Amino acid sequence: MDLDTVLLDKIIANALEEDIGKGDITTNAVLNENSSARAKLTLKQEAVICGLDIAGRVFNKVDANLSYVPVAQEGTPMPVKTLLATIEGPVKSLMKAERVALNFLQHMSGIATLTAEYASHIVHTRAKLLDTRKTTPGLRALEKYATQCGGAKNHRMGLYDAILIKDNHIAIAGGVFKAVQKAKGAGHKNIEVECETLKQVGEALEAGATTIMLDNMDVPLLCQAVEMNQGKTKLEASGGVTLKTIKDIAETGVDFISVGRITQSAPAVDISMDIDVSLSLEF
Repeated sequence: MDLDTVLLDKIIANALEEDIGKGDITTNAVLNENSSARAKLTLKQEAVICGLDIAGRVFNKVDANLSYVPVAQEGTPMPVKTLLATIEGPVKSLMKAERVALNFLQHMSGIATLTAEYASHIVHTRAKLLDTRKTTPGLRALEKYATQCGGAKNHRMGLYDAILIKDNHIAIAGGVFKAVQKAKGAGHKNIEVECETLKQVGEALEAGATTIMLDNMDVPLLCQAVEMNQGKTKLEASGGVTLKTIKDIAETGVDFISVGRITQSAPAVDISMDIDVSLSLEF
């Protein structure tokens, strides 16, 4: 997944404006104008690293004179105390960029780490882990990039790039069969439809859906749906999936498992920026 640099710069600009506002009054009051320093980003826990380039972009947006050198590899599990990157340059710029850069890096690494944990439970099956649209407003591109770093595949990016007929569409359209037929009549070939019952699964198969989302079905129902399907179309299990349940769900034979928790509930990874005082000048 290639990040749109125009969108990325907009996200970073908004984050910097939110944090710096009219200026870093603490740094301006305490530090000398011409001070320079070297800093390092260090991992404080085991984690899958994601967002190193975004963090570097933050530092360079604050000050092009900052030299940012990533050391760790993106999308790779790293042990505690791993050196992630070094930054050198004007100390005031380092302090201004620190929090925003860390916010992105910690948040994205948290998502990648949790995603990798989910993915590790299903590697022995055919099922692929999918993310969802349950993302932080304004940060979807970054969060979906992070799920990829953790081993998931991206589901649709938004309402604009894939058909997914959900319960309210079905209710308004008059049923699964009618909803799928209307989508086909509108010229769409790849049509996913959400089904809550086996009866709806039968309707979706009859209507020619190309993917069926099995919504909040327990393992016995999922097994029955897989048996009904007989490999005719792709099956996606969704709803309430946890680390405790994903293995059993995957072993039913579904093709995909979508998990909102990997973006909604991922805790931030502990990463610090430390100034090397011995190499800092003119404080």
